[in-house]
Amino acid sequence: MIGLLQRVHSARVEIANKTVGAIERGLLVLVGMEQGDDESRAVRLLERLLGYRVFPDAAGKMNLSVRDIGGGLLLVPQFTLAADTDKGMRPSFTPAAAPALGRRLFDYLVAQARTQHAPVEAGVFGADMQVTLTNDGPVTFWLDVR
Repeated sequence: MIGLLQRVHSARVEIANKTVGAIERGLLVLVGMEQGDDESRAVRLLERLLGYRVFPDAAGKMNLSVRDIGGGLLLVPQFTLAADTDKGMRPSFTPAAAPALGRRLFDYLVAQARTQHAPVEAGVFGADMQVTLTNDGPVTFWLDVR
């Protein structure tokens, strides 16, 4: 399971010009599910997302997590993160989880996040979404949970 996290001042997801999720300061996380992923990987990814120290402390060092600052968490499914880009000029999506598995794991991740943190917002699996964000830093990290 892959999480591309971005520290943001604000972020939102729209579908057909309607906002379906929005946060202020916090993390926007694009989430990709791969073949072989399961609920235990979702739990591990969430643990890392909530505890990953990417926010500055009083000394300006990245020592605080989204949980520490009470920031928002916006989870957005993005199957293209699981693409194989090693060859050619077109990505292969063979490594990505099948849609039914991907949807189940994303929904599980969101449900678990909502039991452990607030606020949590989410995009919609399989939807054509427009994501708007103001990246803070910029700070972006790739987390791969295998």
